[in-house]
Amino acid sequence: MPQSPHNRAAEYHNLAAHAHSAAAASHGQGSLTAHELSRQAHEHSTRAFEESRKAAEEHGEPTAVPAPAKK
Repeated sequence: MPQSPHNRAAEYHNLAAHAHSAAAASHGQGSLTAHELSRQAHEHSTRAFEESRKAAEEHGEPTAVPAPAKK
């Protein structure tokens, strides 16, 4: 069964939170892993935002914030 945008958004929020925590733990070590985890956290946060926006649109709710600019 395909996931709903709500479930995908929640999953990306959880992934972002985990990556942020792991990056914070690794940050003091000066490893490239911390940088990569930070990048992943940002990516997951962006995906969570997009999925949340899709879920709101499906339910006819107005979007309060415009989508972030694509790089």
